[in-house]
Amino acid sequence: MKPLGWWLRHLHELLESSMARALDAQSLTRRHWQVLNTIALGAHTPEEVDAAMAPFVTGEGSMAPKVADLRARGWVAADGTLTADGREAHTRVEAQIKQFRAKAVEGISDDDYRTTIRTLERCAANLEAT
Repeated sequence: MKPLGWWLRHLHELLESSMARALDAQSLTRRHWQVLNTIALGAHTPEEVDAAMAPFVTGEGSMAPKVADLRARGWVAADGTLTADGREAHTRVEAQIKQFRAKAVEGISDDDYRTTIRTLERCAANLEAT
C-alpha cells in the first residue's frame, strides 16, 4: 500500500490537470475559478481575495494578477463586485465545477467522503500541533 503522502500528491496533480482541461475552453485556470468564486462570495479587493485564499497565496503569491485578468475580461467591476457578464460567467463555470466535483467523487458514498475529510482534517491538526 502506498503511503498517505503519495496519494495526496497524486490526487493533487490529478485535480490540477483535470480541472485545467475542464476550464481550458474558457481560458481559465483553477486559480481564476477560485478567485472568481471568492469574489462572488463577497471579497471585493485584491487584499480580501488574498486573505480568503491564503493557503494558495502562500504557495503562489498574490492573486491580484488573476483579479486584474478577470477585470480585463469585464467580469469584475471597479468596485470589486461581479459585473452582469461576471455573474453569468460565474454561473456557467460553477456548473462545470459541480460536474467536475461529481466526477471526482463518483462511486464514493457520502459517509466515506465525510470519513475521508475528517481523517485528513485530523492528520492536518496532528501536524499543526507539532
